[in-house]
Amino acid sequence: MPRTRQLLREELTYSHAKRKEINILHQLTYPSQQAQFFTLLQSKRSWIRVIVAHHLNLSSPNSCQVADFGEWLHGSFNVCIPVTILEWGQKEQSGNRVLIRFPLPYRIGETFRPGNGDEKVRCEAGTYAWLEENCPDIPIPRLYGFGVATGETFTRIENLPIWTRWIRCLRHCALHFFGRPTPSTYIRHQCRTEIPEGGWPNVGYLLIEYIEDSKGKMLSSTWNLKRDDVNLRTNFFQGLTRIYLSLSRTPLPRIGSFIIDNDGFICLKNRPLSLGMQDLENERIPTDIPRDYTYSTVDSYIVDILSIHDSRLRHQPNAVNDLGDYIYQTSSLTTMRAIFPSFFRRDLRRGPFIFSLTDLHQSNIFVDEKWNITSLVDLEWACSLPIEMIQPPHWLTNPAVDRIVSSEYNNSRLEFMRALTDNEEESDYSISNDRFSVSLSLSHLMSAAWDTGTFWYSLALSSPTGLFAIFDKEIQPRFIDKCPDHDAFHQIMPWYWAQDIVSILKHKLADKNAYDTQLRREFENETSLSQAG
Repeated sequence: MPRTRQLLREELTYSHAKRKEINILHQLTYPSQQAQFFTLLQSKRSWIRVIVAHHLNLSSPNSCQVADFGEWLHGSFNVCIPVTILEWGQKEQSGNRVLIRFPLPYRIGETFRPGNGDEKVRCEAGTYAWLEENCPDIPIPRLYGFGVATGETFTRIENLPIWTRWIRCLRHCALHFFGRPTPSTYIRHQCRTEIPEGGWPNVGYLLIEYIEDSKGKMLSSTWNLKRDDVNLRTNFFQGLTRIYLSLSRTPLPRIGSFIIDNDGFICLKNRPLSLGMQDLENERIPTDIPRDYTYSTVDSYIVDILSIHDSRLRHQPNAVNDLGDYIYQTSSLTTMRAIFPSFFRRDLRRGPFIFSLTDLHQSNIFVDEKWNITSLVDLEWACSLPIEMIQPPHWLTNPAVDRIVSSEYNNSRLEFMRALTDNEEESDYSISNDRFSVSLSLSHLMSAAWDTGTFWYSLALSSPTGLFAIFDKEIQPRFIDKCPDHDAFHQIMPWYWAQDIVSILKHKLADKNAYDTQLRREFENETSLSQAG
């Protein structure tokens, strides 16, 4: 019998595990950590009732019925617990359920970089608040409130006590009168109900609207079956491109993520938080980007993102298989540093920057039977990015980023672009404000990014493991097509990746040997335990 170990979503044999590019040793710890965290949440059901009643201004926590474990919605980075509000009955058009959503600490690097959970919650809350104020035409669930592990809680203004609403209204008017920034609709409002025995669970959360079946279903539930239907795709692309245009109508001054600070203001002052960034930190790989760091230029952002790729190579124990793999990766990373000015316009290096929902995949898009978009959910890892990095979804033809077939993808991309151009013409669209007086066309910029290869360079930056295949298939050929002799590339380029390239190589080969040894022991130990049982 093959030796197997259990990951979160699959069983893995040793022969399969040793071929994986990801750190399987680290992932083997997830099931036990998941069980521990879910047990903690199970023990906090009384606290959940109290905190939900607090945010919804309900008469009693007993009005909140927390779902049993079998009804929890568990994704890769969050767990959502449905809560039925008995007081509401059928009065709420959206139904009588809400979701309390917790980031999974063992998936976002909370142990390695404490505060990552609160950062993720604040950024997602900031995204909700910014979209509500600037893009009211984009359908998103209602955010009722949120809290962070340190105990601060924030509640939507309409659910606050009336006297608190009056005070907030007076303050808002005064600030507006004097031309000062005004706070968001989410106000810091501490829970006055006695917290049940055991206290605060030291985790952040979001309390959001539950999307009932009557309001739509996940696009992923029908995407593979019906994506060849022209009418459905047309409806979907029309809705999706309207969302792109809505987001891009408000240019932003910096690259970063929005948060809601302790005074309730929406601030663009967090690092541009991404899935890749927290995923690497979860594997104890340093990114060296402070949480309060934003970028005012495209090139400074790209340099730091490439440094994250360098850090993965240096710190992931199984990042390098052998000498040839090391040469291949360092050659690619060195070249990526040298060529990025070829892919980004210098006149756009200081903006405009456009807000992007970077986690917008099929399971986060709800549609009706005709594939009209009814809601976007899971607004995590949204940030403002260089406008040339705003591209059609990479999943239009389904393969992973490093397996996309350019010619097949381009057919779907062109269909998306036609819908985008039609919507631009219908809405008299342009990108401009006081800071950026030049009128720009999103469709023109996206088409140019495809022609110049900026699409592929941006996609490579976003994927720590996919970068190398994308570089090999889509980026490097643009430079060597007319080069008569390119044999010396891998002999020269690695030496320019780092001054201590030889000592790093020795360290990485030792890391890989130790990783392989420990991985084999993990599977042998599992077999021994099974036989003993």
